[in-house]
Amino acid sequence: MPRLVEVLAAQQSGSGYPVRWPLPFPAEEFVVRSGELGAWVAEVSGAVAGHVALLHPAVGWEADAFTDALGEPAERLAAVSTLFVDPGSRGLGVGSRLLEVAVGSARAVGRRPVLDVVQEHSPAADLYRRRGWRVVGEVRPHWLPPDRRPVLLMTLDA
Repeated sequence: MPRLVEVLAAQQSGSGYPVRWPLPFPAEEFVVRSGELGAWVAEVSGAVAGHVALLHPAVGWEADAFTDALGEPAERLAAVSTLFVDPGSRGLGVGSRLLEVAVGSARAVGRRPVLDVVQEHSPAADLYRRRGWRVVGEVRPHWLPPDRRPVLLMTLDA
């Protein structure tokens, strides 16, 4: 866990993720969340290179937003979350591989993959679009600063 927090911190200035930094709570609570269906850590040459989690968006703003956008109950969805890659491992396909694992896991349990992305994080949104994700809506969560554009809601169709 300490190394994951270090990687999260190291990549934040370049990616802007998470939006609030430093976080108003321990970073460990950002990396490990309740409602996880799974979480994966990538290594390159034995060193932690990235992380992704798959969450059950059962309640809260995310569940409401995706349910409204897709017309599907939250129980049929799995949210790809907390995807970050160490700056020294960028360009090696680590993020793409982590995304593939999370999507495969969502599909394996019969859930539709969804995610949200801050619009100002255009490299991330572009990566998702190149992988076939499509925008299904926008939302303004409580943590988003008022000077930011709404968060994009995306899904990956079968």
